[in-house]
Amino acid sequence: MIKVTVYNEFIHEREDENTRSVYPDGIHNAIKSAVESDEITVKTITLDDVKNGLDRQLLDDTDVFIWWGHMAHDLVPDEVAEAVHQAVLKGMGIIFLHSGHHSKPFKLLMGTPCNLTWREDGDRELVWVCNPAHPIAKGIGRFIKLDHEETYGEPFSIPEPDELVFIGSFEGGEVFRAGCCYRRGNGKVFYFQPGHETFPTFKNPEIITVIKNAVHWANPDYRVKELECPNVKKPLE
Repeated sequence: MIKVTVYNEFIHEREDENTRSVYPDGIHNAIKSAVESDEITVKTITLDDVKNGLDRQLLDDTDVFIWWGHMAHDLVPDEVAEAVHQAVLKGMGIIFLHSGHHSKPFKLLMGTPCNLTWREDGDRELVWVCNPAHPIAKGIGRFIKLDHEETYGEPFSIPEPDELVFIGSFEGGEVFRAGCCYRRGNGKVFYFQPGHETFPTFKNPEIITVIKNAVHWANPDYRVKELECPNVKKPLE
């Protein structure tokens, strides 16, 4: 059983009618109900849960963390971001969705501003599979068609991905590295671009397939309780 924790700010759904009409129970619960299976169990947390810190036990008991954030990145305490960062270095897998590219944990893991260009026109997006042999692309054809998505475009100020799985193309001509894999310490990181709050992206079966595949891919191969830098006083030979 893979243990997943989904974080969502849960602000848009309470303050914006358009978002609430698409995700009445919150984006976190939409992802939970779509991803949970006989192999995956899901807990959810929101910004209200992390404002006063994040329980170390929760991170230790999480195999893969899924992060969706947008308008309140600055309200996530620095110590929470650092705790997530450290958990990934120790081996926890993590998936950042859509505007999670500007979250504090993602920036810590990337070490760059993670800026991009964007346009909120509801353009059609084609999410192209550029690495069909990658396990995250399993079960996906040449592309995923999304009738409406927020437009993201290059340049995207992230480190060169270890593996690029998807590229998005939009009606307006923009292209974007939409599915990027990294290894950081003992942990695996996947950034997946689709998922604007006013569109039913997380109700698309192919998008859910990608997220499920990413959960299996990011599930830890190796994990430590603490990061160590031991002083070995005696030589091996």
